[in-house]
Amino acid sequence: MEKGPRERILVLGVGNLLMGDDGVGIHAVRELVKRTLPPGVDVVDAGTAGLDLLRLMEGYAKVLIIDAVDAGEEPGAILRFTPEDITTQTVDFAVSLHQTEVLKVLELATCVGQSLPPTVVYGVQVKEMGWSTELSPAVQAGLNSLVEAVVEEVSKRGQ
Repeated sequence: MEKGPRERILVLGVGNLLMGDDGVGIHAVRELVKRTLPPGVDVVDAGTAGLDLLRLMEGYAKVLIIDAVDAGEEPGAILRFTPEDITTQTVDFAVSLHQTEVLKVLELATCVGQSLPPTVVYGVQVKEMGWSTELSPAVQAGLNSLVEAVVEEVSKRGQ
């Protein structure tokens, strides 16, 4: 039986594949589509979608975003947080490395009255940013753990 739009989960991978570790979100969704995920889970390569993220998120019960961050952690470290976690505290790190930061887009939606589904961000600490289509060894080493964490989260519906 097909899940209704309010029961569906969206996993968005964001980033730039040409900028090394910044492409970790895209690499992650490429791995996720190879997995057997629960029914009602959509996986999308959102690239550097910017404001188009809001359109992509419409109609979902929950959204997971995978992105590169610079939080001063060990390269490859995986951080899990919600936009509310960030807006309710002072943060000393770049939540997204893109021109239009993911959390700024989500904040803009709130400012203009667009309701958003519950959103979770999986941020991966970058090591190398530069012209490359490959992840640094440290980020590549954590890719499987990242994918497993996302699979686990989308598998525990309603929790």
